[in-house]
Amino acid sequence: MSRRLADQTADAITRRGHRATVIDLAALSLSPFDNDRVFDSDAFGEVHRIIDEADGVVLAFPIYNWSPSSTVKSLIESTGATGAGRRAAWFDKVVTFVCAAGLPHSTMATGPLAQSLMLDFKCIVNPYTAYFSERDWEGDQLRPDRADRLDKTMSVHVELAQLLQGRTYSSDWEV
Repeated sequence: MSRRLADQTADAITRRGHRATVIDLAALSLSPFDNDRVFDSDAFGEVHRIIDEADGVVLAFPIYNWSPSSTVKSLIESTGATGAGRRAAWFDKVVTFVCAAGLPHSTMATGPLAQSLMLDFKCIVNPYTAYFSERDWEGDQLRPDRADRLDKTMSVHVELAQLLQGRTYSSDWEV
């Protein structure tokens, strides 16, 4: 379900005249974060570059046990790591969450992840989270009211990215 959401999200961003690159972590073979070997992989270099060059990132991921998947957390850990000449890819990004869940009860599951991105990397987290459960689908398509929510969420994402393009600051690791 999260892959379908990622594709629909990319379409919504493209319709607004922006470039959207979908990174399918299931197909990427990015090693789990280990603070060592992950940095030597080709997959790490590719995904780090894509995030670093983006003005905004939409994370489409499943919610498991009232929490974002370990795969998305591993992605952030590896591409957000610093030290040994590395700079995190996440600084000053607009970040939007698009979540796929089995049940409609975990809408607050992204809170800790949002807080971490804001405090660690000075990200601007879109307050419009798109959260969809199995009940929100009719076949391969979101129900019309839920498709409207995804569309509004992407409108806000694009607007935030546009508004922040002219910012005069650049963040780095700082407390």
